[in-house]
Amino acid sequence: MQAATDSDSGSPVFVLVLCFFLVMGAIQVVRPQLLWKANARLQKGWVKNPQATEPTSKGYAMNRAVGVVFLGLVIWLLVQQL
Repeated sequence: MQAATDSDSGSPVFVLVLCFFLVMGAIQVVRPQLLWKANARLQKGWVKNPQATEPTSKGYAMNRAVGVVFLGLVIWLLVQQL
């Protein structure tokens, strides 16, 4: 058995997934409308009028705040892996 050392780096796949989450978090902070538009198509068949479910400006502000927290977590995890 080989003991883990402090010089072990993270899994390359995990780092790639974290980079994807980093991009998605940045989009959520900069342009949350893009994420809503992408997900609004999934509502067809479940919701009569998907356009009526668009968040208000306060809703988008909350999305941005959550995105900032999410980005902080992803960046922290990415730094821990490298």
